[in-house]
Amino acid sequence: MECTIDWGGPTGMLFTASTGSGHVAVMDGAVDGGGHNLAPRPMEMLLAGTGGCTAYDVVLILKRGRHAVTGCSVKLQAERAGTDPKVFTKIHFAFTVTGANLPRAAVERAVQLSHEKYCSASAMLEKTAEMTFSVDIVDTQEATATA
Repeated sequence: MECTIDWGGPTGMLFTASTGSGHVAVMDGAVDGGGHNLAPRPMEMLLAGTGGCTAYDVVLILKRGRHAVTGCSVKLQAERAGTDPKVFTKIHFAFTVTGANLPRAAVERAVQLSHEKYCSASAMLEKTAEMTFSVDIVDTQEATATA
């Protein structure tokens, strides 16, 4: 895996990441740090990558278990240390998983497996951050029946 980061120049803190898979992401800093607030902060990208990693796992695990999952979102709320390096110290993952007749045990197990076995990003962040999880299941079968 590789990634190249290029600075946008002397009038700001805009950086472009070019990934080995051929994609591009942009990052910027806050105005008070010399940036122009044109893109997410690098630490926000790290948090977003962790959310993407674990959501990917949860969907894949549920699909492989032949569960009728139709949606998955995870909202991450993080706290950082007050001094440099300002590592993440707490991260809460609030999952909302949508589908027809999804067993709570299967969804919770998918979240657990992602955290304990599959998600490389959360495994790294777990070294500095206390991680907590919550799961909300939206049953599309119920929504259809009440409509």
